[in-house]
Amino acid sequence: MKTAVLAITRGAGELGKVIAADLKADFYPCKGIMAATFSKVWQDYEAIICIMATGIVVRTMAPLLQDKRQDPAVVVCDELGKFAISLLSGHIGGANTLARTVAEITGGDPVITTASDVLGHTALDLWCAKRNLQIQDLKTLTRKMGRLVDKGSLHVYSELPLPALPEDLKQVNTPETADLYITCRNLESRNAAVLHPKALAVGLGCRRDTPQAVIAEAIATTCGENNLSVSAIAMLASVDLKQNEQGLLDYARENNIPLQFYTSDQLNQVDVQASSNKVLQVTGAKAVAEPAALLASQAENLLVQKTKFPAVTVAIAQIADPFK
Repeated sequence: MKTAVLAITRGAGELGKVIAADLKADFYPCKGIMAATFSKVWQDYEAIICIMATGIVVRTMAPLLQDKRQDPAVVVCDELGKFAISLLSGHIGGANTLARTVAEITGGDPVITTASDVLGHTALDLWCAKRNLQIQDLKTLTRKMGRLVDKGSLHVYSELPLPALPEDLKQVNTPETADLYITCRNLESRNAAVLHPKALAVGLGCRRDTPQAVIAEAIATTCGENNLSVSAIAMLASVDLKQNEQGLLDYARENNIPLQFYTSDQLNQVDVQASSNKVLQVTGAKAVAEPAALLASQAENLLVQKTKFPAVTVAIAQIADPFK
């Protein structure tokens, strides 16, 4: 993580320089300019280590707090290095791990107060992040994290094959009793936290110079009409003739989705019902969206057959085992 180390006193500065050197972090002496320095590093760094009193840090960062998925990890350490306190963004932000690392450097003790860590339970938000599961509603997952601490285990239902689960997560075969529901579908559930795996491959064809917004609307509409979550898209695929199609490239980059291109020969080897003489004349492929989706997913069947829009065609297939 890109890390900043802040210190106010001379003694804190000496320890801060040692920590910064070990972590290859940036050191900021901030006597008299604490608020301005903290505000700057809050925006520019993934983690902040403060060698100072906890109260100063709490008062300084309070106006900057936004969301656990956006706020940087914050660790507070006394200037003798006796304690390294994970203060903010313990799981997702990595403050718990960072506190342990700082304690190893100083020879002190890490202070971790997260209930799941203290009791030895799975940190659900970190578990989801490691498996690239997109959380449909963070508040519901937070409630389930509390239930895990209180009850000691949770039930997991998945529409896709799962990897080995931690001991405190128990797979069930029916969704009615599930605490965690893993699906590519948009799902309203009163009881379960819905998690979307990166498991959809979207095949795309488009006219030359199709704007990004038009491509985005076509994908969103196709997913919406088929009750699929856009957050479950794992990859995009098209014909190699579109390697320089700016709207397609921009959509992939903005949404951080890998984009795969196939030759017309590769696409023509896939047996699909959809075909177009016009597409064949332009690209050399009998079809683009459907075979591209199948090749990218390595699936045998489409989840959504070709959907035509004025400038875009969309097809969707599901990756059989996205957790491999």
